[in-house]
Amino acid sequence: MLYRTMKNADRKLSILGFGCMRLPQTADFAIDEPRATGMIRYAIDRGVNYLDTAYVYHNGASEPFLGRALS
Repeated sequence: MLYRTMKNADRKLSILGFGCMRLPQTADFAIDEPRATGMIRYAIDRGVNYLDTAYVYHNGASEPFLGRALS
């Protein structure tokens, strides 16, 4: 994994990010949490430390889901 050093910080950010805009969904359009969590864990286990989400993704469900997946 390649990383970049952030300005004014001593942390490195992976240049590859994981976007949470189009997470897998169930038939009723809810986030398929087991599949999405597995995808996120897979990325993190391989060095990704940049996860992109926003309150509008999945009609507001992306951020709360990401919190559960990371806990």
